[in-house]
Amino acid sequence: MSRTRTKTQRDRSLALLRRKGVARSRELAQLGVARTTLQRLESEGALKRVGRGLYRLADADITEFHDLAAAAARVPRGVICLLSALRFHDLGTQNPSEVWVAIAPGDRRPAVEPPPLHVVRFSGAALTSGVETQRLEGVDVHITSKAKTVADCFKYRNKIGLDVAIEALRDYRRVRGRLDELWRMAEVCRVARVIRPYVEAGV
Repeated sequence: MSRTRTKTQRDRSLALLRRKGVARSRELAQLGVARTTLQRLESEGALKRVGRGLYRLADADITEFHDLAAAAARVPRGVICLLSALRFHDLGTQNPSEVWVAIAPGDRRPAVEPPPLHVVRFSGAALTSGVETQRLEGVDVHITSKAKTVADCFKYRNKIGLDVAIEALRDYRRVRGRLDELWRMAEVCRVARVIRPYVEAGV
């Protein structure tokens, strides 16, 4: 491989990572970047591998939501949800060691590799309603809104704990989250009857 060709691949790699923050080796390969070039850039300290087939610039600014960005790069069709969405929205006190991500019933389950994922399956409107797109470390991250996150917590209360759902609702009320939006998401998740007593009790 000529030095000119290597330099071109290097420039393409760095340009993509500056734009996207985190990129998959598959995306870099589509630009004509060879695996040996990535290995060389990593050994030089220009790139850092943050997971299987995931790269970022070594000097990139790392935020507290780096794992969410890495998870979104790994599972671009996935939606950050439940405990991870609570943490992002600063609702409750959860600090999960895994990134909770929702995928469609027919989607392939991601391989076990960093960052660790807790995969749940949402279908239909439960997967598509109340989803925001946040730009984190240059990556478009799909994440449930505050109202949808609270509704999801009540739907999955047997998995995450009713106390977590109630705490999320309490904090949603504290930050003056819109009740009409909460009811809309509760209908989507079919938990309006479950949530209503807690709302009426002033939780």
